Amino acid sequence: MAVKLRLQRFGSHKNPYYRVVASDSRRARDGKFLEILGTYDPLKSVVSVDAEKVEKWIKNGAQPTDTVKSLLKKFNVLNK
Repeated sequence: MAVKLRLQRFGSHKNPYYRVVASDSRRARDGKFLEILGTYDPLKSVVSVDAEKVEKWIKNGAQPTDTVKSLLKKFNVLNK
């Protein structure tokens, strides 16, 4: 099973809100997920992520998407 760390969209029209989740790469974007890792509000530029959970998933082979990777670096969640 290929696990991805990606964004799951919530919110309403023109008011997006995202969850950072670990999910199977074959699932739909807003489908079933394995674990919630945090949230992202693009309108307020706020990221709230559990860094320990993110590191655990990455050590176990999960691949973050390009967007999630840039968010984690921008807000200093990943110190690599």
